Amino acid sequence: MASALSVPLLSALLGGAVALVFLAGYLRRKRADIAHLPPSAAAAAPDLPKQVRPAGQNKKGGGHARVHHHHTPAADKEAAKKHHHLDVNTLRGHTDCVTALDFSTDACNLATVCADGVVRVFRIDDASSKSFKILKINLPAGAHPTAIAYSEGSSSVVVAAQALLGSSLYMYADVGAPPTGGNKQQGKLSPPEIKWDHKKIHGKESVLNLAAARATHGTGDGSTIVISCSEATDIKIWHGKSGKELGTVDTNQLKNNMADISPNGRFIAAAAFTADVKVWEIVYSKDSSVKEVNRVMQLKGHKSAVTSLCFTPDSEKIITASKDGTIRVWNINVRYHLDEDPKTLRVLPVPLHDSKGSTCLYEHMGISPDGKVLAVTSGSTLQWLCAETGVVLDTAEKAHEGAISGIAWAPRTIPNGGAPAFILGSCGDDKKVKLWLAPEVSST
Repeated sequence: MASALSVPLLSALLGGAVALVFLAGYLRRKRADIAHLPPSAAAAAPDLPKQVRPAGQNKKGGGHARVHHHHTPAADKEAAKKHHHLDVNTLRGHTDCVTALDFSTDACNLATVCADGVVRVFRIDDASSKSFKILKINLPAGAHPTAIAYSEGSSSVVVAAQALLGSSLYMYADVGAPPTGGNKQQGKLSPPEIKWDHKKIHGKESVLNLAAARATHGTGDGSTIVISCSEATDIKIWHGKSGKELGTVDTNQLKNNMADISPNGRFIAAAAFTADVKVWEIVYSKDSSVKEVNRVMQLKGHKSAVTSLCFTPDSEKIITASKDGTIRVWNINVRYHLDEDPKTLRVLPVPLHDSKGSTCLYEHMGISPDGKVLAVTSGSTLQWLCAETGVVLDTAEKAHEGAISGIAWAPRTIPNGGAPAFILGSCGDDKKVKLWLAPEVSST
């Protein structure tokens, strides 16, 4: 009887022992899980505010803080708003890419063209103003503007626009008088009329840029001469007021990059596909009309294509930038009719490089009215160089939120907070136009 009872009892004791072993193992695993919970999951820390000790960071600030959590879109936007110290103002109101801009000869107006098909003329009484009066001109339907230049004084502009059949030129007069009262953003005046226009001026090719200057050399009567540079190889010369075509020159260099006219209306120079820069002279008759346009010089020295160039304010020098990584300053005040060649005065290295160390290409170039500061662009970067030495005066790496499409210096000083200053305008794919102060140039 005793042995019969001992078997079930022994089985019960063994079963209880096994159950205790499993229970002990379960409790050990549970204890281990609790011990390894991450700090962010630990609810038992009511005295620790979340903003003081974020997840993944210990009391001493060690560990690997997740920096990307702090780079929110709002923070990035705030960082983008940080102003460069030369950034004076931003002219808003464009609804698409701004393709070109130009200051009037009195520097009181800044005209822009935009991919939305509108010409905007801003009245610049002070570069630091909080608001600007604007005159808007709607281009003909289907016209996509690519370039603009003031044509006659400060009240007329010539606009180049591309359409399906080719490029056209439109000259608008009386654009320099925005209203003095009423709506600041849009004048309630009759829109300026087209005084003259020309269709298919370069066949089906578009106009890369326009440049204008007053004919003050020789027997020139001070009329404005406008040049249009085709993306092919031809450049046309126009009388700004009448719209008369005065001549055509051809670079014969596969394709043009841009062209410029000297401030005195005497010379035209083109940056094209090859390393040489061709220079033409506009010859005026005794009655001030254009007699002929002759090729008179060729600037030889670069080893690769010239991407941009400009004349100095005295019309006696040309500054060129090339894919060969150099900037050259040329003296063109030579007796070319006696076969005297233009001279290279200085060869300067392009000081801007990309992240891989390659030399950047300068796409736009312009010199300040006093001839001291050379403004250049590459992509979204705007740079100011000393025109004499090539030393970098300042750089704005993200001058625009996208490529810079054009720059233009005001031809004379503009009030900036009341004080006169040389002002550079820039436009870009970001729908903005910016005004910049010229950096100071050391006198030593």
